[in-house]
Amino acid sequence: MRTESGSARVLVAAILAALLWANIDLGSYEAVWRTQLSLRLGHLELSRDLHTWINSGLMTLFFLVVGLEARREFDLGDLRDRRRFVLPSLAGVIGMLIPVLIFLAINHGGPGAHGWGVAMSTDTALALGLLALLGRDVPDRVRIFLLTVFVVDDVIALIVIALVYSDDIKMVPIVVAVAAFAIMLAIRAAGVRRGSAYVPVAIVMWAALLVSGVDPVVAGLAIGLTAFAYSPGRAELEQVSGLFRSFREQPTPKLARTASIGLANTLSPNDRLQRFYHPWSSYVIVPLFGLVNAGISIDGPFLAQAFASPVTWGVLLGYVVGKPLAVIGTSAGLTWMSHGRIRPAVGWAGVLGSGTIAGVSFTVSLLIASLAFSGDQLAEAKVGVLSAALVSSALTWTVFRVTNMLPKDKRTRALFGDVTELIDLVPEVDEKYDHVRGPAGASVTLVQYGDFECPYCGKAEPVVRQLLGHADLRFVWRHLPLSDVHPQAQLAAEAAEAAAAQGKFWEMHDLLLDHQDKLNITDLIKYAGDLGLDQNRFHDDLLSHAHAGRIASDIDSADNSGVSGTPTFFINGRRHYGAYDITTLTAAIRMARARSRVGREVPVTRGPGAAEVHS
Repeated sequence: MRTESGSARVLVAAILAALLWANIDLGSYEAVWRTQLSLRLGHLELSRDLHTWINSGLMTLFFLVVGLEARREFDLGDLRDRRRFVLPSLAGVIGMLIPVLIFLAINHGGPGAHGWGVAMSTDTALALGLLALLGRDVPDRVRIFLLTVFVVDDVIALIVIALVYSDDIKMVPIVVAVAAFAIMLAIRAAGVRRGSAYVPVAIVMWAALLVSGVDPVVAGLAIGLTAFAYSPGRAELEQVSGLFRSFREQPTPKLARTASIGLANTLSPNDRLQRFYHPWSSYVIVPLFGLVNAGISIDGPFLAQAFASPVTWGVLLGYVVGKPLAVIGTSAGLTWMSHGRIRPAVGWAGVLGSGTIAGVSFTVSLLIASLAFSGDQLAEAKVGVLSAALVSSALTWTVFRVTNMLPKDKRTRALFGDVTELIDLVPEVDEKYDHVRGPAGASVTLVQYGDFECPYCGKAEPVVRQLLGHADLRFVWRHLPLSDVHPQAQLAAEAAEAAAAQGKFWEMHDLLLDHQDKLNITDLIKYAGDLGLDQNRFHDDLLSHAHAGRIASDIDSADNSGVSGTPTFFINGRRHYGAYDITTLTAAIRMARARSRVGREVPVTRGPGAAEVHS
């Protein structure tokens, strides 16, 4: 969210710079972007102006990031439950149809009617960025709901560009592009993970689409949607630990390269691509697109002409009226027709805010405008697009401002709704079996998979102790000793369980994390004596591995929950991704507590590899 809110500021600055530049010297603005840039190899030459290289070249990477984010939600997020895709996807379709109908109604029979595609597509990057700026307390569910709507929006928009706004389509290059994509899928199916194997094929796919007359940004979205997302497996991480140990014993360049490649390969293709391209897309590509396309010369007579034009009003009303009407109407209609079985994953304030922010257009709309219009009509379309973004932003700010004025319970329900919560933790917390610290009736349960020798668990421990000062929080520890990198971790875990057998689990837990560098058997027996335990019984338990089965049970739980490293946190059964500093965890716990106030939800357990269980 920080990346998106920051990039929104950069994009707005780029739009303002483009408008300023165009109104100071329109000639130089247009001349710069008409500059030709050519790639030549022997007799083969690809020559386009800078405007085309940015709109059809760099923007391919933007749509790659959009596809990657959507795929991650499908594989790891709420959209694992495919039923949750129905409503936002239908809202995306209707959210394009109604604005187009409004545009056509206003421009019926006029010279601008063929530009109906300008009025249909929300700008994913700008809308999500502005949402982060305008609604700071908006839950992630709203963002996920919007992202699903936008991906459907983008897919349809790209199909429209390909079928309606592409000139002189050539079938042979399209066949080449499809073949290149098929080769890419075959390479992936063969288990090849090196990016260098995909880049040449992706370039061929992109170039073939460019030559074919179909806008090549389609290639980016297609590649992004096929890039799987998954958490690194524990077996893979243990294998990488072996590679690193080999390098540590014999630090040669060959072993260094092997360990480096092995480490990178534990990450999913989605993670690797997104970590590299997301910052470039957010801070360079989209703002550069804004700088290239937003420049129009504005004066009083032109504005009077623009706001008397049906093109401007068709675009403006299509977005400001059509988008909210579609999102809200679709959500209400499906909820009513399904008797609540299909309903928004957010509250109605979230739905309303989603509808208003969906009226923010820029990227695809200007892309289509540049294909459909020229001259005054193009400038009028740009005025409509920019005006819609301003009005939609103001409406969204108003929605969330009014929502924040509601009493706390009503505000929470308005934002979160009452949809069932997907649970990542398998199995759920059992008070009689798990090690639980804090009140049994707490509204928030924080579960940690930890390793007593893990330095990151040691860094997290002060944060957890600070969080335990909250009266409405219970904490659960589950063991995940990473024996391949922490040789004393298994023994320390068994020591904690041996202490638990004598009623002193948490006292031993605290001692072990406070002395992570002293975990051999002599140290452990000393800690047992310090805690007043029966040292002989404790020693026998360690030597006989009496509690190894309990540790193995927690490890199985970690595997079923998709956990491969420590520390990993779950908050009310949902996996916590990201940092575990006090500020981040406190915010996540506050959000979970707010969700719990909406009403006790019926959890749907969906751990990786586990069957769906309704309880």
